[in-house]
Amino acid sequence: MTDTSKKHWENVYETKNPDEVSWTQKKPQTSLDFIHSFGLGKKAKIIDTGGGDSNLVDFLLEEGYENITVLDISAKALEKAKERLGEKADKVTWITSDITAFEPSETYDIWHDRAAFHFLTTPEQVSKYISTAEKWVTGFMVLGTFSKDGPKKCSGLDIQQYDDATLTEKFKSNFTKIKCFTQDHTTPFGTVQNFVFCSFKKI
Repeated sequence: MTDTSKKHWENVYETKNPDEVSWTQKKPQTSLDFIHSFGLGKKAKIIDTGGGDSNLVDFLLEEGYENITVLDISAKALEKAKERLGEKADKVTWITSDITAFEPSETYDIWHDRAAFHFLTTPEQVSKYISTAEKWVTGFMVLGTFSKDGPKKCSGLDIQQYDDATLTEKFKSNFTKIKCFTQDHTTPFGTVQNFVFCSFKKI
């Protein structure tokens, strides 16, 4: 990604509230279900990639998870999440970075990404993301992207649609698919977006 995309996302989070962006979920139940299904316990190192000001971190903290990292290209998005969490924000590691330039300093038991991977539209971006995940994920990965029946754009940007087969193919060198399914997400303004979710285990 580029400085242009950083500016784009800073502007989105500067100017819009959660009820004005399509990806908002009051409770990210699907993501929580995946994380619970891995059975790793509360000390698992979890990274929410492209987490923005998502509520996932709130629910994970509430459930007692102790090692949570939230990464996003937008510093403003992370500021909003920190403000919402108050003192609890101190229990979280916050990283402002473009995912394609991210150089982790530790490995992760669970890599979670709902709606970040599909913004990578060049082979170079996709390849960098995959190599980072292959190197730094030791346990499991959850990916949620727009499906082949989902939108072709989000927030005015082009995205890459996926399905069960194409997502599995991208990560097959180092990850085994556990399960995939499609799911409709109803946006705060009542439109419907079809997602594909897949979970993987590191080989």
